[in-house]
Amino acid sequence: MVRGDAGGHGGEAAVTPCEMSWFSALCDDDYEFLGVPDDKLKSSWEHCRDIAMQAESGGFDNILLPSGYQLGIDTTAFAAAIAPMLKRMRLLMAVRIGESWPPQLARQLATIDRMLGGRLTVNIISSDLPGEKLDSEPRYRRTVEAMRALRTLLNGEHLDLDGEFYKLQVDPPRVGTVSSRCPLFYFGGISPAAREAAAEGCDVYLMWPDTMAGVRAIVADLRDRAAKHGRTLRFGYRVHVVVRDTEAEARMAADRLLSKLDDAEGAAIRARSLDSASAGVARQAELREAAGNAGYIEDNLWTGIGRARSGCGAAIVGDPDQVLAKLNAYRAEGVDAFILSGYPHAAEADLFARHVLPRIEHGPLIL
Repeated sequence: MVRGDAGGHGGEAAVTPCEMSWFSALCDDDYEFLGVPDDKLKSSWEHCRDIAMQAESGGFDNILLPSGYQLGIDTTAFAAAIAPMLKRMRLLMAVRIGESWPPQLARQLATIDRMLGGRLTVNIISSDLPGEKLDSEPRYRRTVEAMRALRTLLNGEHLDLDGEFYKLQVDPPRVGTVSSRCPLFYFGGISPAAREAAAEGCDVYLMWPDTMAGVRAIVADLRDRAAKHGRTLRFGYRVHVVVRDTEAEARMAADRLLSKLDDAEGAAIRARSLDSASAGVARQAELREAAGNAGYIEDNLWTGIGRARSGCGAAIVGDPDQVLAKLNAYRAEGVDAFILSGYPHAAEADLFARHVLPRIEHGPLIL
């Protein structure tokens, strides 16, 4: 379990240090102008390494290493390569359950955690095996089994699992994590099956951008679901950010991102993503379609960024005071961790690190 009282509400959550994370664009998602490919910003070891090092030097607590099958570069290989280079920051390594065998994945995670000195966290993705398609509900049931198997093995315990998808009798890997405990599992998904999987198996429930009322409802629902399993959850919020000295400058920077976007190309980018048909993506599209006022669904939350990407489709846009106020409003609703990104990723990480991060009491979530 993680630091603090996961049941805190309102102002109590706002005074609790939160985890501030950035994002390294391993899945071909870095642009100066959304939808316009740029060879200098394509996913590569060098480029994604530079984003991670920028985040560490800027003071972020963690960095998400996303994972895809068709796009970008391999997450596990990248995590192993970058781990010895990081002196302080954690890695939030995404793993695609449909492509992994739990005992082997447990050994990989334990090894990378050792290379990091005990600073690994894990983003569980309920993926298919490439080339196969499993319906949503059984896929999430399989993910719950996989999380149980991984947690048991990474806690250094013998695994005896006679499940629907895995039948395993296996001892833990000889080399365990530095703490001898399982790293935190971050997990997201908005469908009922995904929410049940999160309530049963993860530590930190990750949500994509939503209205303040939407965030409040999601937190309440997941708390109730987790309580039925005798568990508590912490909550994370994945969102883009555009921060400038003034709100007018931030809005201009946001508009500039879309200034060369062809709508057909934006639709093609969204369709290429493996999660393009998910309930979460549908909710992002719903918010985008409902937004008036130049794409702002509520104060300082801009949905225009979703015109050229699948998944997380909105950005906090404003001056440093406005961005800070928005983050603190989410914290007051129970959000304990933020995973931020911006375009281009290294440049926006520097802007946020200089203008907003020093004003937030933050630190890594801990066991």
